[in-house]
Amino acid sequence: MPSSNRVLIFDTTLRDGEQSPGAAMNLEEKLKVAEMLEELGVDVIEAGFPISSNGDFEAVNEIAKRSKTSVICGLARAGVKDIDRAAEALKPAKRARIHTFISTSPVHMKHKLQMEPHQVLEAVVGSVTRARHHVEDVEWSAEDATRTDFDFLCRCVEAAIKAGAMTINIPDTVGYAIPAEYGALIKALIDRVPGGEKVNFSTHCHNDLGLAVANSIAGVAAGARQVECTINGIGERAGNAALEEIVMALKVRADILPYSTGIDSLSISRASKMVSNVTGFPVQYNKAIVGKNAFAHESGIHQDGMLKNNQTYEIMTPESVGVAKTSLVLGKLSGRHAFKDKLEAMGYELGANALEDAFRRFKDLADKKKHVFDEDIAALVDDQLAHGQDRIQFVNMRVVAGTFGPQSAELELSIDGETRLGVARGDGPMDAIFNAIKTLFPHEATLVLFDVHAVTEGTDAQAGVTIRLAEDGKSVTGHGSDTDTMVAAAKAYVHALNKLLVKRQKTAPEALTAARG
Repeated sequence: MPSSNRVLIFDTTLRDGEQSPGAAMNLEEKLKVAEMLEELGVDVIEAGFPISSNGDFEAVNEIAKRSKTSVICGLARAGVKDIDRAAEALKPAKRARIHTFISTSPVHMKHKLQMEPHQVLEAVVGSVTRARHHVEDVEWSAEDATRTDFDFLCRCVEAAIKAGAMTINIPDTVGYAIPAEYGALIKALIDRVPGGEKVNFSTHCHNDLGLAVANSIAGVAAGARQVECTINGIGERAGNAALEEIVMALKVRADILPYSTGIDSLSISRASKMVSNVTGFPVQYNKAIVGKNAFAHESGIHQDGMLKNNQTYEIMTPESVGVAKTSLVLGKLSGRHAFKDKLEAMGYELGANALEDAFRRFKDLADKKKHVFDEDIAALVDDQLAHGQDRIQFVNMRVVAGTFGPQSAELELSIDGETRLGVARGDGPMDAIFNAIKTLFPHEATLVLFDVHAVTEGTDAQAGVTIRLAEDGKSVTGHGSDTDTMVAAAKAYVHALNKLLVKRQKTAPEALTAARG
């Protein structure tokens, strides 16, 4: 049990966050995110839903093996097979938790479960009891709790506590509640349910009405001492409560919210960028805490105030969440030392060879652009790190485009160390590029997403391209950046193709529909 003012951070980026359409991650990506979450100071990492697929089981099991400080949690429905599968996946963990759940609202019990209330109550007892046979740390959730009859919810919570649950989660599964209502529900449960004062109550709020963070904080103020959340607020539909917003709200408004977390806020920006890159979900510019504009000031009035005292328009410092205080504008005359210092300030640590390669690419970029911004450098280094070990490497390209046509692409790739040259035509330059890639590396994958955005402002901005390929039910996302949009597109396509090759080597999981908590 935490101290009276200590709030546990339960991160479900790898489980609920991955349920965002298109946000699926491969094993390597999940391991990187899990390692980052542990470094961030997350108390509980919900690593996945082990019975949902072989891939999810493998990810939870591997994360459990590598975990050092965080509790590793696996989700399970209220069934023997689910719970036993979760327990098996969690065996290597130093600290393991089984998180089991069942719906309790009238609409869910009638239409989803087709169960009577007494059957649900029996399932609560049976599932928690089964989970306690495997692990001491058991969490129980009442799915769709905020639309559940209060008296019945109390009976279910009491049953879960008596069966041995140490954490009771009260999810606002469909983002229906408002803060005053949700806070009152948490307080009423703690006050009314026998044994409620001996367990830890948890919040799990979705953002359908844009109130997930507000509801979570209301829950904490009412007595909950665990908050379930995700990096960047990713998750089903409109997403989950955002970890970074909850942590910084508690930190900035400690005057009226006297609660603490174990999160290292200096790593928040880095964590946000990693999850965005892994999932292919860009962070909106005006996103609180981690958005590009969160610490940007364009208005002349605001700039004047900031020059006099930064507290006039900033309630927290950018450094407090791992963002550089000012943007160091680098150009073609900058040296290696300045470039290395800038990378370190942005959280990148590169070896000598990687640094030299990054510096060379930076110099090439600086020759094309008047100003090189932090976002340009991040895109350049992330692109290098993403593609460095790929089997297929982009080398060179020449494209014929315009109204005179036909549009064609001449492409040079390195495949397993062998340089190959291909030429193809297409209905437009992009089609020609992708056709050229197919001539050099034949495949049947289909293009299901093609997204282009400017990394920075200006006509000389780098283009950031995200591409998603699908093949035999598998979906992968690739990224590329360059001042030439067509080159960025080619890099992104090749990156996605490399990730698809990795997926081909894995056994296709038997996907099961995961009930949402």
